[in-house]
Amino acid sequence: MITLNEPSWSDARNVAASIVTVLPIETIPLVLCTDRTLATDAISLVDLPTYETSAMDGYAVAGTGPWKIVGDVKAGAPMTQRLMTGTAVRIATGAVVPEGALGILRWENATVAGDELVGNVVAGEDIRPAGLECRKGEVLASAGTVLTPSWIGLLASAGFDSLEVIRKPRVEILLFGDEIALQGIPSGGLVRDSLGPQLPAWLTRMGAEVVALSYVADEISLVIDAVAQASLRADVVITTGGTADGPRDHLHGALEALGGVLIVDRVKSRPGHPMLLARIKEVPLLGLPGNPQSAIVGLMTLGQPLLNTLLGRPTKILDSITTRSGINVPEGFTRLVLGNVHGEFFEESGYLGSAMLRGLAQSTGFAVAASGRSEAGSTVLWLPLP
Repeated sequence: MITLNEPSWSDARNVAASIVTVLPIETIPLVLCTDRTLATDAISLVDLPTYETSAMDGYAVAGTGPWKIVGDVKAGAPMTQRLMTGTAVRIATGAVVPEGALGILRWENATVAGDELVGNVVAGEDIRPAGLECRKGEVLASAGTVLTPSWIGLLASAGFDSLEVIRKPRVEILLFGDEIALQGIPSGGLVRDSLGPQLPAWLTRMGAEVVALSYVADEISLVIDAVAQASLRADVVITTGGTADGPRDHLHGALEALGGVLIVDRVKSRPGHPMLLARIKEVPLLGLPGNPQSAIVGLMTLGQPLLNTLLGRPTKILDSITTRSGINVPEGFTRLVLGNVHGEFFEESGYLGSAMLRGLAQSTGFAVAASGRSEAGSTVLWLPLP
């Protein structure tokens, strides 16, 4: 495969989505399916509602009134005999409407004297027909749907106990660097690690499973060994740091030593320029820059489309938004600017340096602006954070 050197931001995303295929299917209990990706169409096993049911508490009546009240119908305990003309039964919301009923007379509209009931009912009033919501055999959710709690509730009502979903991509994270402090207040030139605590959460939101996270010193032999071992265990290897050409940047050398294939080497984006995408045998490796904001740009640029393909999720077309103020973009590059959408307008956050995290913490996504200056009121793309 020919290495793409500094492709455009959009081309890099397309390549990342194309180098892998969807992972295998697994069947798991319905209650564990939230945030999982449906592998096959979910086809309703029943009509919804399954029975003709009452939409209100009241009386099921047969024929025209007045009616004689002859009993009760509770939810989950249908009446077995036909309701005779001139009679009525008390009925609860959700209870099965007895055969022969004209309609439902609501409690508040009924007049009762002893066992005699009086009121006005229109045929079919407050009766939910069977199959009103869906019919048995109807596709309720298509393959590729990310299952929310509301999807789980709907599919439970449609008769499902388990679902076929795409297996989660297993991701191993390697954080390179000699300058990382893992706890407390850093001193002596060290910096507190901010990527180790946050990357697993971003990846979980994207649908992946982080199976390991390791810190690796900037020694070529250690980097080679760590990458080699991770590629044996994971579906995707993600690294941070070591992607540039400095004396302590060893990822390129490690890939060469392991016979890896470099697919994308840098991307024309700011921040995040020195990101890379490679493959060791069949396992993709995503190399994120060491600066925190640049690393998240790399994750959104290359990692998100890669994981979406593994999960069988469709590629989303980004929405367009209007900028409140101008955005300067280096010639030939795409710039990703952190901020929020308020009403119809994008407003950028402060603290936009590639090593800064405050702007990321205050933002819900990136404005994606093309080369050149985008004036106030310009249309740009909106890339929401997961």
